[in-house]
Amino acid sequence: SEFIAEDGNEKFWQFLETVRELTVYKQGDSEHSYYNLILKKAGQFLSNLQINLLKFALSIRAYSPTVQMFQQIAADEPPPEGCSAFVVIHEKHTCKTNEIKKLLKKATKRPRPYLFKGDHKFPTLKEDGPVVVLYAEMGTKDFVKFHKILSEKAQKEEIVYVLRHYVQKPSSRKMYLSGYGVELAIKSTEYKAVDDTQVKGSNETKEEEDDEEESDVQGFLFGKLKQMHPDLKNNLKEFKKYLIETTNNTEPLKVWELQDLSFQAAARIMSNPVYDALKVMKDIAQNFPVRARSLTRVPVDKQMRNEIEENQKYFHEILGIQPGEARLFLNGLHIDLDFHDPFSILETLKLEGKVMHGLHELGIKEEILSKFMRLHIHPTDDSYALDIRHSSIIWLNNIEQDYSYSTWPASYQELLKPTFPGVIQQIRRNLYNLVLFVDPVQEDTGDYMKLAELLYHHNVPLRIGFVFILSTKEEIDGNEDAGIALWRTFNYIAEESDTSQAFTSIINIYHELKDGNVLTVNHVKDALRSEYPHADVQRILDVHSEYDEGRKAGATFYKKTGLGPLPQALFNGVPFNREEMDAAELETVILQRIIDATGFFQRAVFMGVLNDNMNAIDFLMDQHNVVSRINPTILGAERKYIHFRPTSVPFDVEDFSTFSFLDSQDKSAVISDSMKYLTKKDEDALYAVTIWIIADFDKPTGRRLLSNALKHLKRSSHTRIGILNNPSSKIKEDNTAIARGILTAFLTQNNSNIKSFLSKLSKEETAKSLAAGTKIAKFLIPGMDDDTFEKKYNTLGLDLIKTHQMFCQEVLKLLPGQMAVMSNGRVLGPLGENEFYAEDFNLLEKITYSTSAEKIKAIVKEMGNSSKSGSDLIMKIDALLSSLPKTEMRQDAELLKEQHSVVKVDPQQNEPFYDVFAIVDPLTREAQKMAHLLIV
Repeated sequence: SEFIAEDGNEKFWQFLETVRELTVYKQGDSEHSYYNLILKKAGQFLSNLQINLLKFALSIRAYSPTVQMFQQIAADEPPPEGCSAFVVIHEKHTCKTNEIKKLLKKATKRPRPYLFKGDHKFPTLKEDGPVVVLYAEMGTKDFVKFHKILSEKAQKEEIVYVLRHYVQKPSSRKMYLSGYGVELAIKSTEYKAVDDTQVKGSNETKEEEDDEEESDVQGFLFGKLKQMHPDLKNNLKEFKKYLIETTNNTEPLKVWELQDLSFQAAARIMSNPVYDALKVMKDIAQNFPVRARSLTRVPVDKQMRNEIEENQKYFHEILGIQPGEARLFLNGLHIDLDFHDPFSILETLKLEGKVMHGLHELGIKEEILSKFMRLHIHPTDDSYALDIRHSSIIWLNNIEQDYSYSTWPASYQELLKPTFPGVIQQIRRNLYNLVLFVDPVQEDTGDYMKLAELLYHHNVPLRIGFVFILSTKEEIDGNEDAGIALWRTFNYIAEESDTSQAFTSIINIYHELKDGNVLTVNHVKDALRSEYPHADVQRILDVHSEYDEGRKAGATFYKKTGLGPLPQALFNGVPFNREEMDAAELETVILQRIIDATGFFQRAVFMGVLNDNMNAIDFLMDQHNVVSRINPTILGAERKYIHFRPTSVPFDVEDFSTFSFLDSQDKSAVISDSMKYLTKKDEDALYAVTIWIIADFDKPTGRRLLSNALKHLKRSSHTRIGILNNPSSKIKEDNTAIARGILTAFLTQNNSNIKSFLSKLSKEETAKSLAAGTKIAKFLIPGMDDDTFEKKYNTLGLDLIKTHQMFCQEVLKLLPGQMAVMSNGRVLGPLGENEFYAEDFNLLEKITYSTSAEKIKAIVKEMGNSSKSGSDLIMKIDALLSSLPKTEMRQDAELLKEQHSVVKVDPQQNEPFYDVFAIVDPLTREAQKMAHLLIV
């Protein structure tokens, strides 16, 4: 059950239903037949591949600690005496089902129990009811009694039902280990100087001893045999030698007998049939001292030796493996046996197996499946950068153009010259750029201004820019708002003198402020009067000031970037986190960032990617991690995916009663197969990114989300958009007018007409007219098939919207009316009211396309799938592959030659298989570990 639970909570409870009273078979049958019965029951929910993994997990007792943990929790309760099953309801215990109702009455007044991560909660939407924890052994009669009552209450959402394993009388029988490991290595012996003229060889000595006294070797008296058959002396000698070598006695070997021993072991393994070869390898590796003498007699084929040596040379060049070293690859992933144990390997096998099974179900087999598994689809860099080529950034300096930097060398090659560690090279290029987003009237703005001045005056090769976040009101008086007064003063001084002087004046204003004080209008006026006595201060600051140009640009850019609360800073576009934004620490952080970035530029220059004809800013902003907007929902590391699989039986999405009985995966399959899509053009093409919009479109927030998606679609050639309804109130005809209008348009109209019609429906005036009683037919646009639309609209019914809502609640876990967005199976939500703009859809498309969808699309294109099925396949494959945790790069480990030195075990036909590639010397410590695993 714990193995199945990892595949989904829903499956765990389904499995529970099938084994409700299974323990009745435990008494009559043998343990082996009971084990097979459980595997048969589990087989209803698991593929053949997963069943094999389950057997492996059971053999190493991978889930025993989990079950024991629950047993320990039950012991701490403690359990009532003589109860094989009991419930705990907010600190009150009972093992009688008729007492549950009484204990529930005042349960909420008692402390709520702590629930653990591994607890099994009965699937319900609401989790605010009283918590009932059942301690029982699944499959027993007592368990069934409690489970029936508790599951019914949980379905009615009266309680939160949690199950924990508890065995009243655990077996007292001792647990036997399924295996043990012993290291057997070749013993190193010292060389001793011996006068060989005085010492006879051991063989000669042995022969003389044999003649003098009768020797018994495995029951044969060779002294007597030689007397009886003197003519067979040589044959008896060979026979005796053979018997000595095949006994389990470990005899020392000569040094020259060891030199080809690994090759001889490989030859012995290769001489066996494929299905025995791994067993022979295990036997040799784990019983080496016993088998060593017999191996010295194995002849080594010259072709095999040459092939091994050529492969060794190839592995050294490609993978950096020295002769004698071992490597194990699983689907291209390096499994380090010094680091991994059977439990961690099982985890890897489960993750890989889940994806392989999913791909196999989608009809992807063998070489193409292997291609997909080897795709590296996780972003290599988690630090995203914003594009800083924006007109609202006011630059304090420009290293490439300002006269003060004219003596600095301008060639990127200077970066490759040796310097002392920590020295920042001064090059006349805008390689390092700092942008500060500040509100002039915030308390700590002065600190950032002073820091900018410090970096500027110390000739740090850093280009510094500011974005001032000011009021966006149409008319505002600078005599009332200090930020506006500062902005207009800045523009006045910049016009009278230059930008550098304007910055100097502003920084001086902040120098005049005492610690803890914020900027006021009087501070600005005093500074302006003292520096420009003849200036008309009133004219500069008033509502109709001519120095107000560009005031809104900074706030607009800041809002578009999606950055968090002010102040914010970007280094080469990458935002600083809150801890780094501490003004006291920021100088150190910036200098460290410059040193870190230098290494990146040095590599780029060395590899020829960056040359003197290129602009530094353009080079930086063309990197793959540069985005137009920072949205933590999209860029965050925590990602949730919905998996799709093909349905064996076609279902009608409008058949709500049948849909309600399907499990989560079948519900997902039905919705995905019946989904209609909007695209930029009418042409048939493969679309790499599939976005689903989930909202209540009869509410303004839902229509806004739809409108933003349509805006993005106008300029996107990679995306197609589907619609899912999640109504916030009870579904009736009068409160689903727009939702039904959208669905009808998808079912009856062509692509370009749907887009125009949806744009019209998403406007607020349309919604108000419909609410006032206007017929939807009034809003049909020219070119639409009016009759077909009206006929379908009037006969559509509400079942389709009900299936959508059920999918949203049971699969996506959204409450009624909550909004979400899905991109290739990745669920982003629930979303806030104004959390997703057109720029966010653009960012989502860019991230999805560049990290995974583009690579998947290339392989699907090779497969020759049509536009609709091909785009569906890209979405489903992306959801599977992207759900895998981030791993190291997969390696394409291949053999140069494989005729004479490779054991190749072919997989079962029509089943997904792991691609396991092992490079090993059969007489090493690694071979002892690897042989067992390879056999499993």
